[in-house]
Amino acid sequence: MSSHLTRRRFLAAAGSLLAAPAAFAQPMPILPPADVGEPRRPLPADPRGPQPPAAEVNPDEWFLESVPDGPFQVRKVNFEMLDPEFRRQLVPFRMAEQPGTLVVDPRHHFLYSVREGAEAIRYGVGVGREGFGWRGRATVGRKQEWPDWYPPKEMRLRQPELPEKMPGGPENPLGARALYLFEGNRDTLYRIHGTAEPWTIGTDVSSGCIRMLNEEVIDLYRRTPIGTRVVVL
Repeated sequence: MSSHLTRRRFLAAAGSLLAAPAAFAQPMPILPPADVGEPRRPLPADPRGPQPPAAEVNPDEWFLESVPDGPFQVRKVNFEMLDPEFRRQLVPFRMAEQPGTLVVDPRHHFLYSVREGAEAIRYGVGVGREGFGWRGRATVGRKQEWPDWYPPKEMRLRQPELPEKMPGGPENPLGARALYLFEGNRDTLYRIHGTAEPWTIGTDVSSGCIRMLNEEVIDLYRRTPIGTRVVVL
């Protein structure tokens, strides 16, 4: 993908196009994307990436105040803790995809929401470990706020301690929102969803799905209607 992205600065005013809805508004840095031909960083040898092991993470450093969202509270992320590369930002986009399409680049941990004018909103994501990924073209067949989680049967065979169903809420692995990807009428079992573990953004951590910061997936959810085309590279 890097051959289709060029480095140039956008006017700071472009940030106003990305303003999040009231309670979730965050500073929106317009950072320069990668140069043509600039080598991308390789996949980390350790699938956890450069983040410290979970036991060494201090969640209190990653969160600010909580804000109401329906029946639950969302903890706002301290963006000073997040690598600037993975903050939401407007970037040039040269792939031949129609505005409105979502493009997921698991190798570089980005999700692009394609806009008019050869631009895209880029979000940082966490992706599935090697061997659990899915790639191809799909559509958003369903959307859910604070979704329930039904661990797939194969996952429960690997992890017998998992329940058959986990109700939606702050502790649910799908986070505040989920977009369900379908091929025709078939559920791919692949999701774009939130997470309460912001330190995992930019790493290979989950079992196949795409995870985003809760407040970022809320933003994407509002921008993305059912039927949206999704391309996973």
